[in-house]
Amino acid sequence: MALASSKTAVWRRVFDPPGRVSLLTAGIVAILLALTACAQQKPAPQVQLSADPSPAANNTPSVPADSSPPAFDAARAMQYTKEVTAFGPRPIGSANHKKLENYILAHLKGDQVEDDAFVADTPEGKFPVRNIIAKFSGTRDGIIVIAGHYDTNYPLRNTGYVGANDGGSSTAILLEFANQLRGKKLVGYSVWLLWTDGEEAVKEWSATDSVYGARHLAEKWQNDGTLKKIRAFFVEDMIGDDDLNIEHEQFSTPWLEDLVYEAATREGYQSHFFARTIPIEDDHIPFLQHNVPCADLIDLDYGYNNVFHHTPQDTLDKLSPKSLEIAGTVTLETVRLLDQK
Repeated sequence: MALASSKTAVWRRVFDPPGRVSLLTAGIVAILLALTACAQQKPAPQVQLSADPSPAANNTPSVPADSSPPAFDAARAMQYTKEVTAFGPRPIGSANHKKLENYILAHLKGDQVEDDAFVADTPEGKFPVRNIIAKFSGTRDGIIVIAGHYDTNYPLRNTGYVGANDGGSSTAILLEFANQLRGKKLVGYSVWLLWTDGEEAVKEWSATDSVYGARHLAEKWQNDGTLKKIRAFFVEDMIGDDDLNIEHEQFSTPWLEDLVYEAATREGYQSHFFARTIPIEDDHIPFLQHNVPCADLIDLDYGYNNVFHHTPQDTLDKLSPKSLEIAGTVTLETVRLLDQK
């Protein structure tokens, strides 16, 4: 943990030995903010973000309140989470990781699928990294991306850590989104589902040891012109916690966060959103840096004081199908609202 600047603390997804909580509580953050002189002795790299991009047509009429809500099969999403977790630890470069790649691709058989494979140079050596993208075409020009990482924590690979929530739930919810999108004519933007790889730090979270797949893909899409077509980029992360509280993530694009909250309110789930405002570094950061509107849907209070995060206690018994339903339904409703703009 380090200060991103003299004004704001970044809640980093870092590895600490089991038993230690690697995130600051809100009280400690307040103390640290008062002690900026001490923090300046060893500043962390600052996250440079572009100006807040506004939606193309913010003044269009809102969607009628009686519109049909999107469907989401929570039981099936939970079953996917169980099947993903059953592979065991799934860090980059492992046999279990490869098995999970094949599992995802098997579920996407018949869909339009592309991958972004490369070799990442990390503090622990070179590792193969593979982003998986499933594309579902819409009738409007533009793309909505929904992303979630499928790798698990590398430093914890020999501890029995299975990442049921952190890695498992995000993999599973995207598989269920594919079920909702498959075989339908999308009257709206195209939706791309993105399973990001190499999200976790290999040694210790930093600007260069984290979000390997997202950084590579953001640069690739910048070079080939894809980024200009993206209307919104969502990240689903740690959304299976049975006590779900999605953060109001401070780096995320304000107007898109507002739309997420509107969707949550329409579905009656607003009590699970935005009780706390904190900045979090996640897979959305490389895209924000290229001026793509982003929203990070993450619950970074996993157990009391986040005690289960990045520990072997991140297991299936801490998760709930209802939480997956809330995150999934609100995401699909937000997509529907975007389609009306």
